[in-house]
Amino acid sequence: MALVEIRNLVKVFPTGTSPFGGARGEVRAVDDVSLDIHAGETLGVVGESGSGKSTLGRLALRLIEPSAGSVQFDGLNILAASNKEMRRLRREMQIIFQDPFGSLDPRMTVEQIITEPLRTHEANGPATAPASAMSTWSGPERRVSPYRQQAAELMRAVGLEESALRRYPHEFSGGQRQRVGIARALALRPRFIVADEPVSALDVSVGAQIVNLLARLQREYGLTYLFISHSMPIVRYLATRVAVMYRGKIVEVGETGRIMHEPQNSYTKSLLAATPKIPASDVKA
Repeated sequence: MALVEIRNLVKVFPTGTSPFGGARGEVRAVDDVSLDIHAGETLGVVGESGSGKSTLGRLALRLIEPSAGSVQFDGLNILAASNKEMRRLRREMQIIFQDPFGSLDPRMTVEQIITEPLRTHEANGPATAPASAMSTWSGPERRVSPYRQQAAELMRAVGLEESALRRYPHEFSGGQRQRVGIARALALRPRFIVADEPVSALDVSVGAQIVNLLARLQREYGLTYLFISHSMPIVRYLATRVAVMYRGKIVEVGETGRIMHEPQNSYTKSLLAATPKIPASDVKA
């Protein structure tokens, strides 16, 4: 059984307002999509802007409600889950957002950002911090930082220094901010992460570093990814399987090698034809 099973998922957004108060029309952002995501794999969803990729990712986490269809996580229909059940499931399913600055609260320190999931769910955290960690804290830190050690471990896991915990998002580069977002997504030790175009706002070289970081974290933490991107070279490097999305529909899905070398759908062929040929060695740099 797949870790995530998406069946006949539909999301319709109304557009405009008629003189009589109803919607003038509708947009089917996701149109009868069915996918399986297996534990430990990366399913890449690729397509042009407006194809419905991000909407699909949010539906998979129930961040927005679908118009029809079902989503099962580890055998549980999350669309029928109660608030209590969803609170538990939130520990298992997380998201990495596209905008590494807009997704971080500028009024919070990095430590507050990373530990917010722990404080909210009261999971994976000690009632008080270990004495060895508290020995270097000031009086206020002793009262408000019971999760400092875990935050420091998460910072090291994403390639940042523990000293950065006291800083604010505006003090970091785009790539560093995205690392903070990844650390926050890892805080509750989830099994499933939706990565919504996590490198599209970054320079190519910085984006390559983030992709390599995601690949390493997947191995170390046993993660399952739904990786959303419009970049075929990145998807080719990171994804186990690829689903090609066009106007809300999945037009082709299969193993990455097969999709890249033997595409069957005309839209997939056009995407590949428009993609610059970037050697895999450049992506890994």
